[in-house]
Amino acid sequence: MKDKLALVTGSVGGMGHAVAARLAAAGCIIVLNGLESAEAAEPQREALAKSHGVPVHYVQADLADPRAIEAMIAGLQSKFGGVDILLNNAVVRHFAPIDEFPPDKWDQAIAVNLSAAFHTIRLCLPGMRKKGWGRIFNMTSVYGQRATPNRIDYVTTKTALIGITRSVAVEAAADGITCNAICPGAVHTPGIEVRIQGMLKKNGRSRDDTVREFLVGKNPSGRFISAEHIGDLILFLCSEAGGDINGAVMPMEGGWLAG
Repeated sequence: MKDKLALVTGSVGGMGHAVAARLAAAGCIIVLNGLESAEAAEPQREALAKSHGVPVHYVQADLADPRAIEAMIAGLQSKFGGVDILLNNAVVRHFAPIDEFPPDKWDQAIAVNLSAAFHTIRLCLPGMRKKGWGRIFNMTSVYGQRATPNRIDYVTTKTALIGITRSVAVEAAADGITCNAICPGAVHTPGIEVRIQGMLKKNGRSRDDTVREFLVGKNPSGRFISAEHIGDLILFLCSEAGGDINGAVMPMEGGWLAG
């Protein structure tokens, strides 16, 4: 993995950052991406570089804008000769019933959660084909395989990402490129922590009890999925042993989908 360039979208914090750290530990050159200014993202970039001794770069880009995606990928191609590992992780969410769902939030979800993956893949594929090697990962979800109320944007886009994954896998299989979808259950991210803190304020119960309440109907294991373990799965899929796993939906959800 040494010196392979890994682009992880939506990676200044949360699950994307944790996966980027695992790739950095394996020797990858890391490109973080987010909406934050370079100044705001600098502490995370610097800490990652110091912790793992690899180059870590940050590109601010609004993935709702195809032109911003094109500029980002063109810059990486010019500086590094292309992207070797692409993780489409950036996501937006909105919670509302279908008949009350704001159309602008729907359009934003389609752009960031789905169309951005199409654009990053189409722009990175030529460079991967030239090298004869590439790994593409689309971060889907349990909700890409089953529905939940009041989240039509998330369920729809995560389901569609599986279709993109399969299409890319079939088209690129003969070129040394794989494309897989990662399907996490409930992962302890900053966004989830905000929801847990809200529950704690309302119910007055212990944190352990509140976490168990949050996970009811989710991970049957009764614990959150580790973002670091998701990074470990991605590392395996980047290895020679993972080279024949292609077009798969890889669950890491503590048995949620088995129920």
